[in-house]
Amino acid sequence: MRLFLVRHGETHANVARQLDTAVPGLDLTDSGRRQAEQLAARLGGEELGAIYVSDLRRAQQTAEPLAAALGLEVVVLPGLREIQAGDYEMSTDWGPFVDSVQRWRDDPEHTIPGGDSGIGFIARYESAIRRIAGDGHASALAVSHGAAMRVWVAAATGLQPAFFETRRVDNTLVMTLEGDPDAGWRLLAWGDEPIIHG
Repeated sequence: MRLFLVRHGETHANVARQLDTAVPGLDLTDSGRRQAEQLAARLGGEELGAIYVSDLRRAQQTAEPLAAALGLEVVVLPGLREIQAGDYEMSTDWGPFVDSVQRWRDDPEHTIPGGDSGIGFIARYESAIRRIAGDGHASALAVSHGAAMRVWVAAATGLQPAFFETRRVDNTLVMTLEGDPDAGWRLLAWGDEPIIHG
């Protein structure tokens, strides 16, 4: 199947540089709502079988214009939620959170204080992706979150950490993947950048 994995639009927490990972999360800004409308214009021509979103409000708000344009219902999958920041929730100091997530490369059992472990995060996110693939659509879209997308795509595709170091996950960035949970996933595009595999 083809999977379009999309980061939500800009939120008030993004503007304030806050770690906003808990339910329900802050709303999109006016700019974020415009980004959602632009996303609908960009992807409105795709033959999507379904649209999935995390249970954070911003993901649902981002999907609404595209869902309305295509006449699709939005399916909420809590597993697509952002990596849970736990004790660092709403902090503007991202260092400890980022350090914890990077530690998962060598120690997937490491747990963010009060939040996700690497193993726990991958298990819940992979479960959501399996649900999407299991619904049998040739093409589907999921609105999720930057850190979660980056970590899952790295794990699912086997791409090296260096690949991600030069690439940002901006609001409404689309990662285009092809494959399935059993055969594996191949990253086709990072936004407008085609990914050439050796």
